[in-house]
Amino acid sequence: MERPWASYPSLAGKRVFITGGASGIGAALVEAFTRQHASVAFVDIARDEAEALCARLRNTGQPAPLFRYCDLTALDSLTATINEIVAQIGDIDVLVNNAANDQRHQLETLKPAQWDQLNAINQRPMFFTCQAVVPAMRRRGGGAIINMGSISWHIKSGGYPAYAAAKAAVCGLTRALARDLGRDGIRVNTVSPGWVMTARQQALWLDAAGEEEIRRNQCLPGQLMPADVAALVMFLAADDSAMCTAQEFIVDGGWS
Repeated sequence: MERPWASYPSLAGKRVFITGGASGIGAALVEAFTRQHASVAFVDIARDEAEALCARLRNTGQPAPLFRYCDLTALDSLTATINEIVAQIGDIDVLVNNAANDQRHQLETLKPAQWDQLNAINQRPMFFTCQAVVPAMRRRGGGAIINMGSISWHIKSGGYPAYAAAKAAVCGLTRALARDLGRDGIRVNTVSPGWVMTARQQALWLDAAGEEEIRRNQCLPGQLMPADVAALVMFLAADDSAMCTAQEFIVDGGWS
């Protein structure tokens, strides 16, 4: 049975910018905002997947989102890409900082260059995308920023300490920006998913032991899917959450 989706009239016509929108949670976000009749733009380095997503949405009769290839580790390129998107669709109303890399690594072997590279994906772009879109949000008297976190550090998950540290820092960035930007009507929140069954997670990490871990740790049965995360992001982007800011909203089936 098809999922019954909530409708948020306030999202219609809003200009939405999403990082890492080609696959997984990001693709679910692109599709969900498109379903709300928002004007959606996203960036990714996965060109083939991004173009396939745009084609699929176009074939359903929905407006195709705007895709631009962009390596988020190159900040000059990121800023230029945002400016190009703004020139095409207008100033950004909703920013979703979704892009991340949960590559596994160990304390004993991680090199400084690898640490810097992981943070250049998982942490640094969040600040600078905010820096790029906030001036226009201030001029218009409001906006919504959603930073994607993770329950990894809440549940003391091992095997990727740099990733966990970066995701913990998301909450700090969210709360600091919420204080600075609240007077301008800009809301900033974190959404922290649990173990979401994206194609990547299923291919790389999900096995019989992983399925047992889900059954043991989640309060709710079943697998957490990208659409479950997108549903919460829609609420936080819409005017329905007008007095929600500086918070971390967790969607993990009750794991953490």
